This record gives sequence, structure tokens and C-alpha cells, in this order.
Amino acid sequence: MRRRFGRGRGGPGLLGTVARTAVIAGTASAVAGKVGAGQEAAARRDHQAAADRQQLQEMQMQARVDAQVGAAMDRQAPPPAAPAARSVDDLHAQLTKLGELRQAGLLTDDEFAQQKARLLG
Repeated sequence: MRRRFGRGRGGPGLLGTVARTAVIAGTASAVAGKVGAGQEAAARRDHQAAADRQQLQEMQMQARVDAQVGAAMDRQAPPPAAPAARSVDDLHAQLTKLGELRQAGLLTDDEFAQQKARLLG
């Protein structure tokens, strides 16, 4: 029986074994890279979804708090105070100021009449 050089006991030679190992290692590396990238993308999506849910819950909570505060403020709000009675001196000062504005040309006669009616009204 004759032995062939480099083939040993009828199995693949050293070079064949090295080549097969390199192919298997390259394939495993590529598969692991794709699996890792897919897992990372899924983790990012899950994290973003959780952050979105948290933000939505916070917004809903803030809306409920705002509604409760608004309702409490409406219940506790005092009625608007009636305008204080104007003193004669205050009324005179405002009418004088309106007259000065009219004389300076900053108010027309119609505007002066409207403001005077509002003050005396």
C-alpha cells in the first residue's frame, strides 16, 4: 500500500483542515455579528418604546394634575372685586390728562368723548 504525501490516514490534509476551519470561523463570525446587531437593534427599540410609554404616562399625569388644580382654583377663587369708587380728585386728574392729550393732538374729539364717557360712565 502506498501512502500519499500529506494525506495521512486517508483524511484531509493539513491545508484542507486549515481552509475548512477558516471558512467555519468566518461564517460563525458573520452570523454572530448579524445576531448581535439584531439583538442590539431590538434592545434599542425596546428602550425607545419604554421611554415613549414613560413620557406618555408623565404627560397624562400632568394633565390630570392640571385639571385638578384648575378645578380647585375655580372652587376657591373669590368673586371679582367691584371697582373701587373713584375719588373726585382722581377723576379730575384723569379728565385733565385726557384734555391735555386732545390739545396736543394725540386724541381726536371722538376719542376724547369716548374716554370721557367711559370715565364718567
